[in-house]
Amino acid sequence: MLHPRAKKSLGQNFLRDANIARKIVDALEVRAEDAVLEIGPGPGALTAILQERGPARLLLVEKDEHWAAERLRRGMGPGGDEELRPAQAESFTAAVSGQSAFGVVVADALALPWEALSAPWKIIGNLPYNIASPLMWEIFSRAGGLTRAVFMIQKEVGLRIAAKPGTSAYGALSVWVQSHVLPKLEFIVPPQVFVPRPKVDSAVLSFVPHAAGRFDFPPDALAETLKVCFQMRRKQMGTIARACGGSPGLLHSLGISAERRPEALQVEEFHALARARIFCGRH
Repeated sequence: MLHPRAKKSLGQNFLRDANIARKIVDALEVRAEDAVLEIGPGPGALTAILQERGPARLLLVEKDEHWAAERLRRGMGPGGDEELRPAQAESFTAAVSGQSAFGVVVADALALPWEALSAPWKIIGNLPYNIASPLMWEIFSRAGGLTRAVFMIQKEVGLRIAAKPGTSAYGALSVWVQSHVLPKLEFIVPPQVFVPRPKVDSAVLSFVPHAAGRFDFPPDALAETLKVCFQMRRKQMGTIARACGGSPGLLHSLGISAERRPEALQVEEFHALARARIFCGRH
């Protein structure tokens, strides 16, 4: 059977290396009692290995209707119900709250109500480069039941996510992700293991949510604070505060020097700024 070519509009690059696929699944640490959600399974490089590991539940989210139908057909096996069709996006909440051992949802992952994942779930996926950052932003802040995630993304984005304060890669995405989860760079993947071949390296990262109560911050205020500060990342914090109608004295009250720049602040210091709402509604 001839399958369609990868769709550039969906950012599809299909993994063709079984050893790397196995390493990616290994990083998810699948156990028999786990509920696992895979984003964008495509031809099923990860799906087949996930099925071998035998989690209690496996749910696939695929935007491409061809691959959604193909994954459902293969997942149901020879004795599967021929009338069964992949569920549409509005069925996502029902799918994650149900008890089915296997399912496929045809949906754009960016449009899903990720807060529906309130029970324990592990998430995995080779994410299209063009949606990886906003999708992780949504999942990590809204999927309350997330216990572990493993994503393959563009190397540059992976390095930004794992970046430490004081480095050029450290930015809004770094702080936002690290406010919700602990990222770990697992390994780098070269372009030649994909069809079609991307122009850059990829990176596989694992993510573990912080323990409840580890951090305290208002998400909306943190998002606005990060936007303001990193839009002016080369300026000193005092200058940014004045530009937003605030006072450098407010920074001092939080133990933050007005001479420091955004890329030098620790994650917890951004949380303090968000709680104080120094940059909220001022720009």
